[in-house]
Amino acid sequence: MSTIFDDENVLHKGLVPPQKALGLVLKDATSIDVESVDLLHCNGRVLAEDISAQRTQPPFDASAMDGYAVRQADVTATPCDLKIIGQSAAGHAFQGRIKKGEAVRIFTGAPIPLGADTIIIQENTKAPPQEKGRGIGFHICVLSAEAKGKFIRPAGLDFSEGQVLLNKDQVLNPQSISLAASMNHASLPVFKKPNVAILATGDELVLPGSTLEASQIIASNTYGIAAIAKEAGANVLNLGIANDTFDDLKNIISDAINNGSDLIVTSGGASVGDHDLVKPVMESLGFVFSFIKIAMKPGKPVIFGRTIIDGKERRFLGLAGNPVSSLVSSHIFLKPLIQLLAGKPPEFVKQIEATITQPLEANGDREDYMRGFATRMPNGEIETEAFTKQDSSMLATLNRANCLIIRQVDAKKLNIGDKTPIILLQNI
Repeated sequence: MSTIFDDENVLHKGLVPPQKALGLVLKDATSIDVESVDLLHCNGRVLAEDISAQRTQPPFDASAMDGYAVRQADVTATPCDLKIIGQSAAGHAFQGRIKKGEAVRIFTGAPIPLGADTIIIQENTKAPPQEKGRGIGFHICVLSAEAKGKFIRPAGLDFSEGQVLLNKDQVLNPQSISLAASMNHASLPVFKKPNVAILATGDELVLPGSTLEASQIIASNTYGIAAIAKEAGANVLNLGIANDTFDDLKNIISDAINNGSDLIVTSGGASVGDHDLVKPVMESLGFVFSFIKIAMKPGKPVIFGRTIIDGKERRFLGLAGNPVSSLVSSHIFLKPLIQLLAGKPPEFVKQIEATITQPLEANGDREDYMRGFATRMPNGEIETEAFTKQDSSMLATLNRANCLIIRQVDAKKLNIGDKTPIILLQNI
């Protein structure tokens, strides 16, 4: 076990501004490991290299319509009758060659027969009066002709063998996965998902579904944090609940690291009380801390550190135990970190401007992320209102919120109609 970091990663003991903290969290975060993944499991993954086509599409000149393949020279004057000598269907090409006065019944996607250079759509044909069918051996009456080459998809219309169509660092979606399959790739090289282990701490915690005794509460934070981590692109390991003892914490976290966890996320125990053991435990495991407190609310007691174990960098993010604090911090710090570790471009929390509909008092020395509700007005502008109660334990309030109203450090009092930055938690 070793820790090798530059001077910028020494501990910042004071309250670190959120943007500076985010920069420290994301410093040097990148994905290196690559794996080959079946196409069925590639959605949302990130390509680790450029991908070229292993075939040409379409591989042959093909019909774009149902109708008849003919020679343009035979239909310069219409109406005219042509003899049907066969048919060409997808997967069942006509094997002969069309000669003067002949036609081949053809279907969408079928190969164009040799000798043909024009498709007559079936709506522009009819059986001659003296014949009752349109099959092989019968004739077809061409009522009007198309331009030469119309309704013919030339070989390579979509792409050609060797052409690079998917690029490194591209986030795969249903369209690109279908294209990869058409390019004749059964699997793709993608960056590995980071393994994120999540641990709740506290003797008072029990799992959802439990019968609670006096002084016990539900360990709810893990599930919200895990949802954010998975959505960002991580494999999530739920470490359960650790007792408030140094040995229990250390054993659980050590096992997670030994089992390949790239990032350890804890909830609770990140402050400086007698039962807040997360920091000393992580120090004993060799982690070097960048900061232990952030100038924001909710979410002041956030710890971030790194270490190198067996030649591989491991990261640690310690979140507050208050439910709202842990989720707000996860949106701002955990999500972009995981995206970078998964090879994705980080989706930083975007701030937009909104008009407040009730006064907001002046803010203090910590950036405040107030829960609120935003409404898009008919003119396109956004109005927002902060909830009256902002306690960091109130999950029901966070559930009702669709935005976070940002009150910057030492922000002045705002009156109705003033503007303020907000972060949307969902589309409105």
